Amino acid sequence: MVEIKDRPAIDAMREAGRVVANALAAVQQAAGVGIRLRELDEVARDVLREAGASSPFLGYRPDFASMPFPAVICASVNDAIVHGIPGEQVLRDGDLVSIDCGAELDGWTGDAATSFIVGTPRPGDLELIAATRRALEAGIAAALPGGRLGDISHAIGSLALAGGYGMPADFGGHGIGRRMHEDPHLPNRGRRGRGFPLSPGLTLAIEPMFIAGGDDDYGVADDEWTLSTADGSRAAHIEHTIAVTEDGPRILTLP
Repeated sequence: MVEIKDRPAIDAMREAGRVVANALAAVQQAAGVGIRLRELDEVARDVLREAGASSPFLGYRPDFASMPFPAVICASVNDAIVHGIPGEQVLRDGDLVSIDCGAELDGWTGDAATSFIVGTPRPGDLELIAATRRALEAGIAAALPGGRLGDISHAIGSLALAGGYGMPADFGGHGIGRRMHEDPHLPNRGRRGRGFPLSPGLTLAIEPMFIAGGDDDYGVADDEWTLSTADGSRAAHIEHTIAVTEDGPRILTLP
C-alpha cells in the first residue's frame, strides 16, 4: 500500500532528512587515511543521538539476512556497492567510499547516501561519482506530478547506458515515510510513462548505484549483507529522499 503524505508529514520528513544530511556530512569530514569504518559509524551515532533520532538501519533484518544489521550506516568501499558493514577495515589513500544513512525522528524517516574519495583520487573514480550524481539529479528532475515511476527509472537508466556503467540487478529506490522501506519499489531502469503514478504527496528514496566496469552482476559477501561488483570494478551509490509536490520535486535530505 502506498501512503500519500500531506504537507505536515512531508515537513516532518524534512526534519528527519536534515538529521541524515548532517550525519553524512560529519562522516565524510571524519573519513581519512587510517580511519576505521567503525569509527565512522560512531560519528553517525553521535549525530543521531544529539538530534534525538534513532536509526532505521540498526537491527534491520529483511528476509534475506540471517542476522540484523549491526550499525547505523552502511559503509561500502571500492568494489562494495551497498550494504557494507562498518567494522575494523582501515581506509587507505585513494579509497572510494559510499556511506548510506537513515534517521527516524518523531515517527518519520529520511534516507540518503553519498560517495567520496579518501585522499588522492583516481580520475575514473571522480567521473564514476559524478555520473552517479548526474543520474540522481536526472531522476529527481523526472519526479513530476502527472508522471510515472518509469520516468524516474528511465532517466537514471539512460545515463548508466550512455556512460557504459552497470547497475546491480534487482536493486533500486523505494517508497519511504513512516518506515524506511515502503511501497512502491523504484527500479533504476524502466520505460517512460509506465508504473505507479507520481502524485503530490508521494515520497521516494531515489538511489542510483553505478558500477564502473559495466557489469550488472554482483556477489554477496559471507556477512550476507555486503554487495560487491562481480567484475571487481569500483562502484558509487548516491541517494536522496524526495517528495513529489505540485511545484515539482522537493529534496528532503539536503543539509
